[in-house]
Amino acid sequence: MDRKRQVLVVDDDRLLCELMRTTFELEGFEVSEAHHVIQAEQHLARARPDAIVLDVGLPGIDGLFYCERLREAPGAAAIPIVVISGSDEVGVRATAAGASAFMRKPFNPLELLTLVESQIGLVPMTRGLATPSAGEAAHAADLHRLIEIGRRQHELLDLAYRQTVAALAAALESRDGGTSAHSRRVTAYATRLTLDVSPALLDDPSLEWGFLLHDVGKIGIPDNILLKTKELSQHERRAMQQHTVIGERLLSHVPLLKGEGIRVIRSHHEWWNGKGYPDQLHESQIPLSARIFAVVDALDAMTDHRPYRRALSWDAAITELHRHRGSQFDPDIVDAAGICEPDLHRIYSPQLAA
Repeated sequence: MDRKRQVLVVDDDRLLCELMRTTFELEGFEVSEAHHVIQAEQHLARARPDAIVLDVGLPGIDGLFYCERLREAPGAAAIPIVVISGSDEVGVRATAAGASAFMRKPFNPLELLTLVESQIGLVPMTRGLATPSAGEAAHAADLHRLIEIGRRQHELLDLAYRQTVAALAAALESRDGGTSAHSRRVTAYATRLTLDVSPALLDDPSLEWGFLLHDVGKIGIPDNILLKTKELSQHERRAMQQHTVIGERLLSHVPLLKGEGIRVIRSHHEWWNGKGYPDQLHESQIPLSARIFAVVDALDAMTDHRPYRRALSWDAAITELHRHRGSQFDPDIVDAAGICEPDLHRIYSPQLAA
């Protein structure tokens, strides 16, 4: 029996990965998924796929840059790479980066299947011009309908989740005197830093929701405390610190938050030296995801304007992170933030023009 053809799909959109997996597996392919570059590298170290489907918009690294790296690697140089992107402009750049073919999102999964098959020599490029038999046509039509129904359902469900979470985050930040830009920035910072520190954490889909909803518990804090522009009293400070516990209690039964997401919500104000809250955890007792988020949350807080203070400059905020290295923050994570600081600053830079 011939071995199954293998395809590696490199894309951080899990629903799209599932759609591609369904399409390829129905045609007898074996599919592996990687949601970031390091995971893709780990897979390629174990096995050589017959083709790679590579998204341009990967967390922490440009997909075209990674395509160039693959073309320089002896073990992957000859593997057909189909680059996918939502921008037509990427097509020319993809070819220059060494891509075998390009397909624009949104795409018909059956067209992607045909393109991949042609790239690995299973069918000629003119397959689509041949006249199929009645049985083949009926099978293709049924498959297409099933895939399209599944794709639309997943897209609508994912959109509903994201819109609901974004609306909740925006409402919370509006009440707190901020804007939804904080949630978007800090989630982008945290995702990039996690990719450097522990990329396996990104395999947990709840992590992104935890980043977005890290301060959801502030919904239970009275306005006279939450909006106070002067220093809080000891009693008020203790009340404010309850937002982490309130947030965990509110969302502990929500399936989307099970896992790392809920750990971020409860523990992102713990300190490396044990002087944080709510549990006074220290060092490795603090969940790694919460240690990562604590660094970028502080970075964004320091560089963001608030009603009661002016923002620090980027360089001053970075200096503050290093000043609290080993006391408030995990030293290794502060060091990692220093390594990927150029990427973090690129995320921060667009707000300067606002």
